[in-house]
Amino acid sequence: MTVNPLNPDHFEQHDDDVAIAPAQPVLQPPPMYRVIMLNDDYTPMDFVIEALETYFAMTREQSTQTMLAVHHQGYAVCGVYTRDIAETKAHQVSQYARDCHHPLLCEIEKDD
Repeated sequence: MTVNPLNPDHFEQHDDDVAIAPAQPVLQPPPMYRVIMLNDDYTPMDFVIEALETYFAMTREQSTQTMLAVHHQGYAVCGVYTRDIAETKAHQVSQYARDCHHPLLCEIEKDD
């Protein structure tokens, strides 16, 4: 008897008369991470808005609202991404801020 592992309807017969279906992998979505921008007392608000527009593709209205949340609450979520993308975006914003001599920081945390 030949077994076609690509056909889930095909069962392999064993000597003990137990039918075994080929195992199908269980796929799950990847864990997601939030990119969080932290407030500081030195980075200009216009710079924060520019960074949000550039690295998170926000509109002027969205970036202004997010900047105000950072300013008043001390932090704001800029987006939720897979780990690699979240780490890259956080690093890009932090590096851009350093290059422009601003202490702005972005971090990531696992999304619940």
